[in-house]
Amino acid sequence: MIPRYAPRDVAALFSDEHRFDTMLEVELLAAEALAAEGVLPPADVAKLRERRPVVDAAFVAEVDVREQTTNHDTAAFVDVVQAKIGMPEGAWIHYGLTSSDVVDTALCHTLTRAMDIVIVEGIALRDALTRRAVQSIDWPITGRTHGMHAEPTTYGAKFALFALQVQRDIERAEHARTAIAVGKLSGAVGTYSNIGPEVEEYVCTRMGLVAVPATQVIARDRHAQVLYACAALGTSMEQFALEVRLLARSEVGEAEEPFAKGQKGSSAMPHKRNPVLSERLCGLSRVLRGYLQAGLEDVALWHERDISHSSVERVVLPDALQLTVYMLRKATGLADGLVLHPDRALENLTVHSLGLVFSQSVLLALVESGMSRDEAYRIVQTAARQAVDERRNFRDIIEGDDAVTLSNESLARVFDPQRLLIHRGRFLDALTWRS
Repeated sequence: MIPRYAPRDVAALFSDEHRFDTMLEVELLAAEALAAEGVLPPADVAKLRERRPVVDAAFVAEVDVREQTTNHDTAAFVDVVQAKIGMPEGAWIHYGLTSSDVVDTALCHTLTRAMDIVIVEGIALRDALTRRAVQSIDWPITGRTHGMHAEPTTYGAKFALFALQVQRDIERAEHARTAIAVGKLSGAVGTYSNIGPEVEEYVCTRMGLVAVPATQVIARDRHAQVLYACAALGTSMEQFALEVRLLARSEVGEAEEPFAKGQKGSSAMPHKRNPVLSERLCGLSRVLRGYLQAGLEDVALWHERDISHSSVERVVLPDALQLTVYMLRKATGLADGLVLHPDRALENLTVHSLGLVFSQSVLLALVESGMSRDEAYRIVQTAARQAVDERRNFRDIIEGDDAVTLSNESLARVFDPQRLLIHRGRFLDALTWRS
């Protein structure tokens, strides 16, 4: 991941230093388990832990140099570790294991920790959206379907629906975290041919993972589930960001991104306050969905394994987790700092819409007065078209229509936006985590 979109805490999890250090811990735990089973000399295994090398940039560089000879990064890692620990004790490193025992278990451990961060940041976004929902539940805004004026809703209803969607994403992320919190040390084809299940159980338990049946590799539908959780969060953030972009348009003006002192919206036009963060979130969500496609392609491997997934995962898994956390933090800041313009929203609702948002209310009132639905529909449709063509208020045209016999009291009720929003509290009731 390029540094621009790489949060340091998540990037550190996917660094070579952390990767090799986690692999080393798997190796040492496996040796300890084998010693407990009487397979390896306990005194020798104790020295492995005592002489554990520090995994730093210099260690990584040594592995890179060794890989130029081995053309196998795990074999190079094992060679460097054994050399640093020294012989004869170092010979017990990687005893009875295949590369994927170590690599897959270490990777799942890292992905589990990364998903913990994703879940925490997802909750932060959900809570930010929830706060804005509570704040603005009573602020009317024009609802729009097909991009056209529809009936009134409220800012708070929009925020509440986004919060509910993110909550579903959090639940998906939690399921994905459970799915990936697994490990295996069952050998070349998963049959425990050289070490027993008790070693696998020991290592996985100490790593906070669950031992699972596998071939040579852990099934990749688990990794794809992680990528789906990331892509789902990205898509939800895109939906929120897209709404901000639409409401921020000059002719709408009902919301705008926070604009810091000294910030510039355009290098050429000083008046501009472009929704650049929202546009960035929309763009990056496309990248996350692309990573999901790659992850799904990795599920089907030849027989007990091939290596076609490995190169893909070195790119998409670190990038997806880093990008998801980056986006979540930016989206939370956007939710908290979004500037709302309820006065402009009310003006758009009551003036610029020409009152057409109340067309269904008029239709129903006419049906209640005794008209057939089709007759009432034609009257309202004709009046609405006249309002648009003549840029006149819809209510004025309805009141001037001899076929409409509604009383002033009925008309006042029909054109009251609060009547249509009487149940807005149900949106907040659905935010069950608020308590």
